[in-house]
Amino acid sequence: MDATLIALAALWGAATGLLVPRAAYRLSVEPEEAWRDACPQGHTLLGPARGWLGGARCRTCALTVPAATAPAPEPRDVLTADAGADATAEGDPSQETGVPLRTTPAVPLVLAAACAALAASTGFRPELGVWLLCAPFAALLATVDLRVHRLPDQLTLPLAALVPLLLGAAALLPGAAGSFGHALLGGLVLGAAYFLLFVINPNGMGFGDVKLALPLGALLGWYGWTVLFAGAFAGFLLGGAYGLGLVLLRKADRKSAIPFGPFMIGGALLGLLLGAP
Repeated sequence: MDATLIALAALWGAATGLLVPRAAYRLSVEPEEAWRDACPQGHTLLGPARGWLGGARCRTCALTVPAATAPAPEPRDVLTADAGADATAEGDPSQETGVPLRTTPAVPLVLAAACAALAASTGFRPELGVWLLCAPFAALLATVDLRVHRLPDQLTLPLAALVPLLLGAAALLPGAAGSFGHALLGGLVLGAAYFLLFVINPNGMGFGDVKLALPLGALLGWYGWTVLFAGAFAGFLLGGAYGLGLVLLRKADRKSAIPFGPFMIGGALLGLLLGAP
């Protein structure tokens, strides 16, 4: 049964991971910009949910949706595009152009591995369904934050409301190994801690991180205070190690901003894996 459960969880992670690149491409814009609705060649992205759901390829031009942060350029000949060219939009040479990108299995593989690990550590318990439902959204948030240093409210706020509701439903089912009360308190405590850090140093902590702390705190708090603190500490440890590595490689300095959302999510994953009874 355990092997079957792990295999099904891995398949879920791989299948949902295939949907992440398109949504991440559409969401990876600056706060003042509208969500992308076209591929780099200007073709409207088609598919269910007004084009939000679908593979990473445009149906019209069969180009892989790129991990670019610049607005989609005007249609042009892909065969003559320079994959290393800089964008000229807005006169910002730091932005990449919307050039073809090879399909990468990274997101589906990472998500499949994470879901399989969660299934192996949690077992056949009601909260596993909550972990698996949240995993694709966590991967999407991490991807967007890595690209544009942004955690969209359209993802963090619904998660902050959805996670407690899902955990409340899980708590009513037989076999649940956590506490719904602890989950609620965990979300409030971690959210308050991040808000305090934001007030103390708004340049070092984004408000999107504060909003993401609410659902992550609820997930970690489900298994108790020890798991909550361990998962939160792991996030800071991972983020600190990443920042230190950039400084040592001279790719950043101590004042450089880094996307902290992926490390918050990674720390929460480690907390759930190590804290499951």
